[in-house]
Amino acid sequence: MRLSSASPDSFFELRNRQKLCAVDLRLLRKIIFALLKALAIKRFELGVRLVESKEMTLMNEDYLCHAGSTDVITFNYSSGPNPKVIQGDIVICMTDAVEQARRFRTSWQAELARYLIHGVLHLQGYDDRRPSDRRRMKSEEERLLGEMESRFPLCDLKRSNPRFIAKP
Repeated sequence: MRLSSASPDSFFELRNRQKLCAVDLRLLRKIIFALLKALAIKRFELGVRLVESKEMTLMNEDYLCHAGSTDVITFNYSSGPNPKVIQGDIVICMTDAVEQARRFRTSWQAELARYLIHGVLHLQGYDDRRPSDRRRMKSEEERLLGEMESRFPLCDLKRSNPRFIAKP
């Protein structure tokens, strides 16, 4: 899907490969585009995949050599540091989103938005390995989540019509 408001060389693809949560993909696209605009990202090649823990576990083990599932993995394909141009894939585990939502007493919809923001920040060059970098990234993540929550009813990410749950 190409964005009409973006430059002609921008590209976006959203794939829902999970059946755990009925996600309103149209609203999720709107949130993603608003996030890109809020971060003043001028050009992008972005893929977002929603998966379940089995697929995420395989990816985490194959690509990162980490055991088990994780909430989000970002693959950055950019050739250099330019936060206004991003290229990459963000893989979000909906199983983990549901589990973390229970743990932190929030909704899976808010967790989904948080993971999306986290992934885009990684594509912009944010890092969360050192405590100081993690604090900086977390602060920006919280700011953006608040902005998205003020613009969109995140609870509406739960699609009421389950026939649109998964498209492989």
